[in-house]
Amino acid sequence: MAVTATAVLEALRKVINPDNEKDIISLNWVRDLAIDGDRISFSLVFPKSGNPFAGSIRKNCQQVLAARFGQSVKTDISVRADQVVHKERPMPEVKNIVAIASGKGGVGKSTIAVNLAVSLARLGYSVGLIDADVYGPSIPKMFDLESAKPVLKPVEGKDRIVPVEKHGVKMLSIGFFVDGKDALVWRGPMATSALKQLIHDGYWGNLDYLLIDLPPGTGDIHLTLVQTLPVTGVIIVSTPQPVALADAVKGISMFTGKSVAVPVLGLVENMAWFTPEELPENRYYIFGKEGCKKLAADMNIPLLGQIPLIQGIREGGDSGLPVAVDSQSLTGQTFMDLARETIRQVEIRNASANPTQIVRINK
Repeated sequence: MAVTATAVLEALRKVINPDNEKDIISLNWVRDLAIDGDRISFSLVFPKSGNPFAGSIRKNCQQVLAARFGQSVKTDISVRADQVVHKERPMPEVKNIVAIASGKGGVGKSTIAVNLAVSLARLGYSVGLIDADVYGPSIPKMFDLESAKPVLKPVEGKDRIVPVEKHGVKMLSIGFFVDGKDALVWRGPMATSALKQLIHDGYWGNLDYLLIDLPPGTGDIHLTLVQTLPVTGVIIVSTPQPVALADAVKGISMFTGKSVAVPVLGLVENMAWFTPEELPENRYYIFGKEGCKKLAADMNIPLLGQIPLIQGIREGGDSGLPVAVDSQSLTGQTFMDLARETIRQVEIRNASANPTQIVRINK
């Protein structure tokens, strides 16, 4: 069997921490993963030094890798304690911060963000969602929460905003605080200040994933996010249409540039084809065929999923009942597959690269 990062992580998922019965991959203890032929090297990074199970966990790792790839596989496993000072990191209780972005509007980015959040929650993860599109917040409507009003809770002498929760997703949006009929005529500093308040004043608690639904394009909100939070990675949403792909490339360029350096977890091809619900086997490529798939291959970026253009997905967003709520439906299964692939790419990113640092941009 070929030794790949995905296969290694799948094998190591069988290694359980005896202290809490969780696997070492979900605990994010596998770091600096590197593969060179049949040689596998990585670090086991424990939260504290002197873990009494460190030796047995390391030996178990060697055993499961040998069982998966054969006795000829070579392993180089170092053991160390995590040196990150969590109290200095914003939102230390959040394991993974994933931004959902698009180069242009109208490609269904918020639809992807909403259904991905619901799917992650249905898979058993604790999930938060921030609607960072302050000029056009759509999350309240897509969850049928337009009349919801978050409450304040005093925590350690400071009032914190308790996120609204539905379908297992905790969420905050500027749409909860303004009249939906009013246009927000804000300059950049006002918009970025609102985003920072949602981030820092939200009472999020422990989260496995915090998704950030960004506005389209590249601008103040995007820079504010990466300067405020250590973003684990970004998902780029596009249709297969060449016009949309051209803008998607610009989004990828912004996040992967030297001044930002946020990993791109992958591309999502939305509206990949039109499928009538009464004819689920039929596919009509209205916006072009496999544009994101080709772009992902050209740029060596994972393709996380292809989401068809189905009337039910649009109706779910408009009615406030995301299709991912019914995970057994055909469209629900599509978003569950997207969630599983997102989890896999986050785990690969966490195991093979250092945590993202907050961006420091000099004026």
